[in-house]
Amino acid sequence: MKLIILATTLMIVPVALFAASAPPDDGWETAFEQSGGMQTPRYEETRAYCQAIADASPLVHLTSLGHSPQGRDLMLVIADRLGRTSPTEIRAAGDVVLLIQSCIHAGESDGKDASLMLLRDLTVRGELTHLLEHVTVLLMPMFNVDGHERFGPHNRPNQNGPQEMGWRVTSRNLNLNRDYVKADTGEMQAWLRLYTDWLPDFFIDAHVSDGADFQYTLMYDLPLRGNLSPGLTRWSRDEYLVGLRDGLAADGWPLLEYGGFRNWHDPRSGMNVWLSGPRYSHGYAAIQNRPGLLLETHVLKPYAERVAGTYAVFLRSLELMNRDADRLRTLIDTADEHTASAAFRALPYPLTFRRDATDSVMIDFLGFDYDMVVSEVTGGSYPVFHRERPETFHIPQFGSFRPDAVVVPPEAYLIPPQWTEVIERLERHGVVMEKLDADIDLTVESVRFENPTWNEAPYEGHHMLTYSAAPATETRSWPAGTVVIDMAQRAAGVVLHLLDPAAPDALVRWGFFDAVFERKEYIESYILEPMLPDMLAADPDLAEAWRQAREENPALADNHWESLLWFYERSPWWDQGIGAYPVGWIRDRIIVDGLPLAP
Repeated sequence: MKLIILATTLMIVPVALFAASAPPDDGWETAFEQSGGMQTPRYEETRAYCQAIADASPLVHLTSLGHSPQGRDLMLVIADRLGRTSPTEIRAAGDVVLLIQSCIHAGESDGKDASLMLLRDLTVRGELTHLLEHVTVLLMPMFNVDGHERFGPHNRPNQNGPQEMGWRVTSRNLNLNRDYVKADTGEMQAWLRLYTDWLPDFFIDAHVSDGADFQYTLMYDLPLRGNLSPGLTRWSRDEYLVGLRDGLAADGWPLLEYGGFRNWHDPRSGMNVWLSGPRYSHGYAAIQNRPGLLLETHVLKPYAERVAGTYAVFLRSLELMNRDADRLRTLIDTADEHTASAAFRALPYPLTFRRDATDSVMIDFLGFDYDMVVSEVTGGSYPVFHRERPETFHIPQFGSFRPDAVVVPPEAYLIPPQWTEVIERLERHGVVMEKLDADIDLTVESVRFENPTWNEAPYEGHHMLTYSAAPATETRSWPAGTVVIDMAQRAAGVVLHLLDPAAPDALVRWGFFDAVFERKEYIESYILEPMLPDMLAADPDLAEAWRQAREENPALADNHWESLLWFYERSPWWDQGIGAYPVGWIRDRIIVDGLPLAP
């Protein structure tokens, strides 16, 4: 039996709103509308609807980004006022590109149904064609296509409709909204091709939230406190967000900044605002110098209402993109130029941020009165919300962040050619690379990893690695074919997040360099033991270190193999490559400019 949770809300937004300007029998009603707002279409039905619009309108082109692991097309719909499909041609005309993505979590289908209606109203019905005047729209109605077709009524237990929906993760059980940096999945690799080809000027990722019950249908997150450039941050906060909030208020949709209660499900405890890193969609857009909106509709609101609110966000965003097209393009160009400049590399770049738990502002939160009830079965407490008693809570919101781990960007990174998987990942992110044309000995900065620890449980198909990293300046031999990443490029922030060991999503943390932690050679006890008296006699410092080691770790004296390993690590036979980060970096511009690069 499917449990349908009914919610009382402030707004009544009928589905018929979207069909008011055209006769209901014009043939363009979506499956969602035909069902009275209760159902969402399957993959083939969605694809057929997009194809029908593409066949009927010269403004629309349906294409494929590639195929999912189960063989389904990854659909991309391009809506352009002149029917253009080339990002180069569109850029040359000065238009901006808006990417709207839905169903990355395939059970959260609000964005899919809203985007299908938007596509129709922009094109075949002609109601909104003026919104394509300065904007080309890229629609991904269904990113996680395989997860979508794991279809059923029990996939989202907290969600109030549709009657059936897709599954959260891919057919490989991976969450695409944790895959933007490591790019393990074929779906994300296809997405990165799209993103680096088009570099959309604005990005909307449509989701459905979980959490407590309250009056808001619409929540948002924007990268206002992280790595987005100051100019784009100010525009996102003072122009886009103000315009979006005002427009939605006029439509009857109050807007809440997305976050979590300080005590789970307890609004009176106050709210923590989140700052998402680049493994998430809008956090990734930020390190590419592009603003992105995370849209979260409220899981308990009826499906028709959530889709209507999502449509309103898409529509108001399109209006703002048209209004500010020139301004947005200028700000993005300025951000790209700065990231490629020497000024960017002269200043510390934050890789992580820490919430200031002492700094908050008071906000009015539109909630419902609630009681905490103790379960007669489990003994735990849970909230019971009274939707018939709306209440405004005056609560603290904690949204102040300060840089934590920071790095001064180098002038260039070097990666030995054998690390092909790492190099491939960087290429997928649009990083510009060159190669050494000859062998060279070169002194670089790097680190040596110490105390590596892998998480016991897997996370997104990996056992995440933690470590300490000791700085090292070393002369190494770099063979011809070594990849050189000159940081004088617009994707420099992306490079830092993939290669700097302090970055939380550095490829080394995801296990792409795990082999450097493995010892591959050994020494027999009967070979090493006879050498030990001579080693100690010849090196007083070694003898003293051995004495201190046994004093600090008495068990060492009783562990023959650990004692032998202690000496082996200090012998000339020990592999000096163990724990050494294969990536090196250069801070001297003159050295970078003098490297022998392949033509």
